[in-house]
Amino acid sequence: MTPDLPLVEKDHACACGEHDATHPELDARLIPHALRHGAILGALSRVRPGSAMVLVAPHNPLPLLAEIDREEKGAIAVTYLAEGPEAWRLLLTRAA
Repeated sequence: MTPDLPLVEKDHACACGEHDATHPELDARLIPHALRHGAILGALSRVRPGSAMVLVAPHNPLPLLAEIDREEKGAIAVTYLAEGPEAWRLLLTRAA
């Protein structure tokens, strides 16, 4: 007998179950500082047009946002969901 696998979107082939209506969340506080910007930029590069991800940061990530704007040439909209003091939560949305 084969186990029941969750239904997946036709363009989502991994059957991981992580393709629901919520935005994926990356908690940058858990990433070593030396790797943080690269990890965030890599994750953001996987966000499809019209989709978004939530970034949790240990501080207001203004230098990172400037870097994203330079790299993405204005294609990422930023919405603050929460502003400190322990964590900043931002919704990063890629233009459609």
